[in-house]
Amino acid sequence: MNYTHLTQDERYQIYILLKAGHHQNEIARLMKRHPSTICRELARNRGQRGYRPKQAQHLCEGRAELSRNALRIEPAVWAAAQKRLREQHSPEQVAAQLPVSHETLYQHIYADKLQGGDLWRNLRCQKQRRKRYASGQQRRGRIPNRRPLADRPASVETRCRVGHWEGDTIIGAGHKQALVSLVERKSGYCLLAHVSHKTSEAVSQAIIRSLMPIKARVSTLTFDNGLEFARHGEIDLALGSTSFFADPYASWQRGTNENTNGLVRQYLPKSRAFTTVTSEEIAMIMHRLNHRPRKRLNWKTPHEVFMQSFNRVALRT
Repeated sequence: MNYTHLTQDERYQIYILLKAGHHQNEIARLMKRHPSTICRELARNRGQRGYRPKQAQHLCEGRAELSRNALRIEPAVWAAAQKRLREQHSPEQVAAQLPVSHETLYQHIYADKLQGGDLWRNLRCQKQRRKRYASGQQRRGRIPNRRPLADRPASVETRCRVGHWEGDTIIGAGHKQALVSLVERKSGYCLLAHVSHKTSEAVSQAIIRSLMPIKARVSTLTFDNGLEFARHGEIDLALGSTSFFADPYASWQRGTNENTNGLVRQYLPKSRAFTTVTSEEIAMIMHRLNHRPRKRLNWKTPHEVFMQSFNRVALRT
């Protein structure tokens, strides 16, 4: 038997039968409809206040209208776009790589959502300002030999060369374990390291381990005022770097790091306890973030820009 869409009258019948206490299978039998039709109708067109026939009709008509008006996109291009979207590339980043506009991608993502798809879940949503959970005593603690941001060379602000890093920690749910987040300012290249305890010893060791293989590309480090960075002297001694500290409560002075932490939260939300995070998962997150094309890099990836700095040195020698 050929499938036919439910009519508005049938939607009123469903509403009345639901109010009378009938189950989905009973409604399907009484209306001579397949049970999956009723199940799909209730799943797709039920609102926050329950199933209402007028609202259900509007939702159905809206999907049909959007499907008719959606800008066309070649199947192969859409397949490639979906793959990148599921890797959390933004529509703008996808449009820079494929022959399709970001407006078209947004339309198709929305149409997919109305059809019950989940592509929209890969879009970035606006994040609330990240709260600090350190105790008052810790926040007031003094960092020995602290260099203020005002002493940092002005050239760092221009992002004209690779080698200037920002550092922070990302805390798991229940304040159990953390990630050390390091981001290079010019390229946006990021490194993540898992620590079991947010102590100055654990954090300093994680930073040294992460940056030692590329210490030739580490000139300065800029941290916030958390006591986990109190051993900055040991870090500088190991890496040959110079560490600076942002002003208290001025996260915008480390904007590159703050933005990257927001991207990491796409994969590790605040509800996630980091006790379950694996090294493979951390490597996957770094790979995805470092291989996303960025608008400010003329749609190059952080990995490309960072590695080009090594190539330039090789050409000069």
